[in-house]
Amino acid sequence: MTVLDLNCDVAEGFGAWRIADDDALLAVVSSANIACGFHAGDPGTMRRACDTAVRHGVAIGAHVGYRDLPGFGRRFIDVDPASLTDDVLYQLGALSAFATAAGGRIGYVKPHGALYGAIGHDDAQAGAVVEAVRQFDPALPVLGMPGSRWLALAEKAGLPTVHEAFLDRGYTPDGLLVSRRAPGALLSDPAAVARRCERLVAKGEIVAVDGTVLPVSARSVCVHSDTPGSLELARAARAALTGAGVELRSFV
Repeated sequence: MTVLDLNCDVAEGFGAWRIADDDALLAVVSSANIACGFHAGDPGTMRRACDTAVRHGVAIGAHVGYRDLPGFGRRFIDVDPASLTDDVLYQLGALSAFATAAGGRIGYVKPHGALYGAIGHDDAQAGAVVEAVRQFDPALPVLGMPGSRWLALAEKAGLPTVHEAFLDRGYTPDGLLVSRRAPGALLSDPAAVARRCERLVAKGEIVAVDGTVLPVSARSVCVHSDTPGSLELARAARAALTGAGVELRSFV
């Protein structure tokens, strides 16, 4: 039986604003990327997400990002590497407090949005995030896309690395994610997400927006909570994966 993790971004509201039904999503997924208050989230939102994740046996991941609440962390910030290390370490400490209070712990780190994209190719910023994780816990796994500088530098630093694939995002022919400003960036049809799951399990492939077939090796698959219909997408993914004989289990 194939074992896969299904991860989803949660706690990305702020104050009275809610981006998704976090409680319902946490009943579906096996790992939760919990926003740490910089790109989204606030103390109450973070606490509720940790409490719910622990109650459902869902792994807690730190979803760290740029200090950019107005832009939802989707704008590149040319921050000094030393400052970026401090920012990420600060976020890890904040989430760790709520995870511990809930009876859990941070199980892994997954950067968010523009930071995730930047550390795919920018050695300075990737190294800064790796250093923050190393200082926090040198045994903490990190999640990212195969071939990214982030994972390469993390592995060099001795951090456990985990490859992921995206169920609700379009891929370019060279295996990167389609820009959110471009056509084909999102898959919001549950049937399309289910088909991607089935092909990924059966053949280890994802089809890019131009029809290119991409070989993909992933231990975790992701749905974004801000994709329209995210709960239905997550449920469709879970049904398709388990229907294909996959055991859904976190990698931590």
